[in-house]
Amino acid sequence: MKNPPQARGRSIRVVALGGGTGLSTVLRGLKEYVSARKKELVHRPSVRRPISDLAAIVTVTDDGGSSGRLRREYRVLPPGDIRNCMVALSKDEHLLSQLFQYRFPAGGGLAGHSFGNLFLTALTNVTGDFPEAVRVSSLVLAIRGRIYPSTAQNVTLEAELADGRIVAGETNISRSRKPIRRLRLVPRRVRAVPEVLQAIREADLILIGPGSLYTSIIPNLLIEKVVDAISRSRATCVYIANLMTQPGETEHYSVADHVRAIYDHTRRHIFDFVVINRKPVPPALLRKYRLQGAEPVQPSLAELKRMGIRYITGDFLHHDKVVRHDQSRLARLLLDKFLQQESQRTGRTLRSSKRRRPT
Repeated sequence: MKNPPQARGRSIRVVALGGGTGLSTVLRGLKEYVSARKKELVHRPSVRRPISDLAAIVTVTDDGGSSGRLRREYRVLPPGDIRNCMVALSKDEHLLSQLFQYRFPAGGGLAGHSFGNLFLTALTNVTGDFPEAVRVSSLVLAIRGRIYPSTAQNVTLEAELADGRIVAGETNISRSRKPIRRLRLVPRRVRAVPEVLQAIREADLILIGPGSLYTSIIPNLLIEKVVDAISRSRATCVYIANLMTQPGETEHYSVADHVRAIYDHTRRHIFDFVVINRKPVPPALLRKYRLQGAEPVQPSLAELKRMGIRYITGDFLHHDKVVRHDQSRLARLLLDKFLQQESQRTGRTLRSSKRRRPT
């Protein structure tokens, strides 16, 4: 771990919301800074792992692939994104983690299912409660943190497209290739998992993104009490902007367009900062993405400034065959920036207190 941030005498509680590979990437970077034992923070104020608690809040609208099949056949919440988050937060991403990610290549009804998805489904039927199944599975993997579905209700994502058509289901929405005007959950009144609201209330730092804007990010924010808790929280709330646009869903979207879409759905301005990549995509990979109808998300810094939104830029792009956020650089920046901000805030408070002290 290179140049880890220091806790500067206090620990912090972090909440990350999202779904898909974006949330897993963020969690994988942050877990390296989660304190192994809470007592360690008391006895060693200069501990190099400043996160005392890390909670992941995961969207549950997936209806495709293995998750969709299990959801339809067993009436359980989709386990796929939850499983990926558990593996990302696992202390040892080898034996048990590989087992959870193992996908059956053949075998009648087994083909295409991952072991972790089947495990979560079976445990849900045994316990009668999906969040409890997630908790027990997390113990099996000895994860560094906590994972919660945003709701325990079996919800469906519904979109109104620019041409007026209504499309139901996350998979159908992703395939529509038409601009999205509005999203909603069915049923409309969705209850948040109580532990989700508690985690948000207690958080010092709330991270939203990266991830598919309309199928990973906004669905969590359509739950009214989740947005209420974020807007009332004293935590610093950060949006991590996507690296690439998605065909149909966010074609030609800038960072400002992403933020506007979130604000249009939440009806609140919830972000304190936006984190934006400034490292260019290699030309060969850029050509590959453009053939698929995707392009780098434009920073639109001047527009963000006009919107009154603060931003942080950095080299966060990691690439191999695909473009991803560099999980280590991203985690270091988020924690360094937050701890620096807290240190400055504490300093201002102390100076103000000294000025007010009677002589």
